[in-house]
Amino acid sequence: MWRLKIGDHRTKNDPYIFSTNNHVGRQIWEFDPDAGSPEELGEVEEARLNYFNNRFKVQNSSDLIWQIQFLREKKFKQTIPQVKIDDHGEEITLETATAALRRAVHIFSALQSSHGHWPADNSGPLFYNTPFVICLYITGYLNSVLSSEHRKEMLRYTYNHQNEDGGWGLHVEGHSTMFGTVFNYICMRLLGEGPDGGENNACARARKWILDRGGAMGVTSWGKTWLSILGVYDWSGCNPMPPEFWKFPSFFPKNPGSMICYCRMTYMPMSYLYGKRFVGPITPLILQLREEIYTQPYNEINWSKLRHYCAKEDVFFPHTPVQNLLWDTLSYVVEPIFNRWPFKKLRNKSLEVAMKHINYEDEASRYITIGCVEKPLNMLSCWVEDPNSDYFKKHLARISQFFWVGEDGMRVQSFGSQTWDCALAVQALLACNLTDEMGPILMKAHDFLKNSQVTDNPQGDFRSMFRHISKGGWTFSDKDHGLPVSDCSSESFVCCLHLSTMPPEIVGEKMEPERFYDAANFMLYIQSKTGGITGWEPAGAPSWIEVKLQDIN
Repeated sequence: MWRLKIGDHRTKNDPYIFSTNNHVGRQIWEFDPDAGSPEELGEVEEARLNYFNNRFKVQNSSDLIWQIQFLREKKFKQTIPQVKIDDHGEEITLETATAALRRAVHIFSALQSSHGHWPADNSGPLFYNTPFVICLYITGYLNSVLSSEHRKEMLRYTYNHQNEDGGWGLHVEGHSTMFGTVFNYICMRLLGEGPDGGENNACARARKWILDRGGAMGVTSWGKTWLSILGVYDWSGCNPMPPEFWKFPSFFPKNPGSMICYCRMTYMPMSYLYGKRFVGPITPLILQLREEIYTQPYNEINWSKLRHYCAKEDVFFPHTPVQNLLWDTLSYVVEPIFNRWPFKKLRNKSLEVAMKHINYEDEASRYITIGCVEKPLNMLSCWVEDPNSDYFKKHLARISQFFWVGEDGMRVQSFGSQTWDCALAVQALLACNLTDEMGPILMKAHDFLKNSQVTDNPQGDFRSMFRHISKGGWTFSDKDHGLPVSDCSSESFVCCLHLSTMPPEIVGEKMEPERFYDAANFMLYIQSKTGGITGWEPAGAPSWIEVKLQDIN
């Protein structure tokens, strides 16, 4: 059965994985065919069946698999009697409320990891799995990274979240979209299902949903990009993402440094792959997919007319005329120039610059990247640049940390929320006013937060790489991730301040004064001129450029 491992599991002999704090908070799932008693296996199967029977009522799982494991490993027994209040206006007293709190704290302590945090799933979007599967398929590592048990659980997740109409949404609670349905259909096919395979005719139902709505040509922009990479769409049907953008100087009103980090780090590898017009190997399966997801022969599709096309189910806000004019100018004027001599030299130089930024971000995040959207894009870009490079091998070493197993199956999660969850949990525990009963819990959580603070800025001349200071902050997940967030930092800062006023024999030694200073310095650094505080980095673009789309329209 599946087991959640915490820390440096299987890292000691791997030259391609490294850590800033001995992998504190690292979480990976591993399948052990010999693990689990009959009772535990039965409990897991019961959780899976209960989810399946109620999946259209409650789409999110209760994340029970790891909880079953932890409670059994710790031989947890709830010894505090349940408090019951009748429905006839019985008064809730301090004693009954305290008893309920003590009972909750008792089980919550058993769910704490050995590193001091509380593991948890951090997923929901239904387009996370497919880019990882596409990347592994193209690079030839699909079967070596994803065992038969991985594929079984990924397919379980896909089946469980298929809507009754045969499609998939943008997220587990969403209506069916072309993006979600095409991605999950391709994912099933790459994982080994036939065109009419899958539980409850999953593939056939999905393909019908796609074809009934005009075919995969109506997929959204990220979908067009990944389908072009896979070889089941054509790059001429994508709006341009010129890599020359990464050479824009900082005095330009719109430049890479003015973009929010998630946008910047997503389009950086996308622009590299676009500039290369990279397409994976055209295998027999790819040729089959070309026939399966379109309503007309693949070779007869006029791709350039599809750049602005999007299925109505996927349209949240239509492109404005100004946006379309910009895309058309880039497509019909700029791109033909950059793909001809002598401007082709500038294109090649721009690709080198983009790859330099990709490599920098990979190193700064220990090859975790900022999140699961960027991870397969950066990983594939490194493989395209050099399939035998250490850059690519370091990406492979980190990929298992993105997989999470619940009773609804295996999914790719954004990365993790270890620090965020721990900081909020500590504040909830402190509010219970039961310190005498939870000293060991608070001490372990305190250690986790202290060990998870980012203690260095990004390496080298980080400002030239569009990065900012990180020393003193806390990330959403763990220290190795390296990109701190203001709310995670503030919540962790508050926890450490509270715990510094409590007896060290209960909560452990307080954090050093210099590190409190570093935390305050980070928070003040990312404060905007308006007084507000942004999420990851100081606001980059001037306010006048942030024109509302409806005003342009």
